[in-house]
Amino acid sequence: MQRRTFTATALGLALAYSLSAAPAMAQTKWDLAAAYPATNFHSENMAQLVADMDKITGGVFKITLHANASLFKAPEIKRAVQGGQAQMGEILLANFQNEWPLFGIDGLPFLATSFAESKKLYQAQKPLLEKKLAEQGMLLLYAVPWPPQGLYTKKPIESAADLKGIKWRAYSPATARIAELVGAQPVTVQAAEFSQALATGVVESTMTSGATGVDSKLYEHLKYYYDLQAWLPKNAVVVNRKAFDGLNKGSQEALLKAGMDAEARGWTAAEKVNADTLAKLKANGMQVLPPSPQLKADLAKVGDTMLKEWLEKAGPEGKALVDAYRK
Repeated sequence: MQRRTFTATALGLALAYSLSAAPAMAQTKWDLAAAYPATNFHSENMAQLVADMDKITGGVFKITLHANASLFKAPEIKRAVQGGQAQMGEILLANFQNEWPLFGIDGLPFLATSFAESKKLYQAQKPLLEKKLAEQGMLLLYAVPWPPQGLYTKKPIESAADLKGIKWRAYSPATARIAELVGAQPVTVQAAEFSQALATGVVESTMTSGATGVDSKLYEHLKYYYDLQAWLPKNAVVVNRKAFDGLNKGSQEALLKAGMDAEARGWTAAEKVNADTLAKLKANGMQVLPPSPQLKADLAKVGDTMLKEWLEKAGPEGKALVDAYRK
């Protein structure tokens, strides 16, 4: 049904595109920089967007997807899009919390812990995101959450005390702060280097999703996954505003529609991926467990501390966002 709906939409858009485009239009070529493996559901979603644009525009608008940090490393992608080195890029919003606290609200533990809560938080955050990105010369095309985050370890964990001194892979300011608050040693490792860091003993635990656990084959190095459902950070696909403004109206409308489709498809995929990846972790010998009441209580305190710290940095704008989400 979804495929049929897209086909009808694509045909309508293709017709509109052909009517608004110049008869002999030069081919548009864009680069889309991404940080995760081609097999990751976020990357597959972007690959579908690329195919949609190719189909809608009859091959006139070509986007090349550069997955697995092959064009720019994860922390470099936002700046690359801002500066026009890539016309599009996918970023993990929480990675940029130090730049603007509101980028990181979906990385706060235990604030929004389900897909429904995550969507509500996104609806409150989206207008502010769009405004901030516009100020930085970018356009928010769409955003999709990761599955809920859990805790991976080599040894059983009953409470936060068991995490003291453990080498903890951090990938954002929030994950580094969690490590500090539980007494672990934070080590910053991006997704593309994660497997190697585990193999060489640089890290021995992390908080991330089941999807990343499967991508990085964490079951080869770690034995336990505690399904904390701590938070659902979002990846956002951003577009350089000047590049977008340089497109004809048909291309702009096609890209915005393809982005809307990708957002809806991505949210649905994230829920399916969550169930599928936890099953894959189990199938590969990992113990997938609920957290003990003590561990849950200890980490809830961490969440309260981090929300308080975040609100101090985010000021009235941050408080208004949390209030809007909690309405």
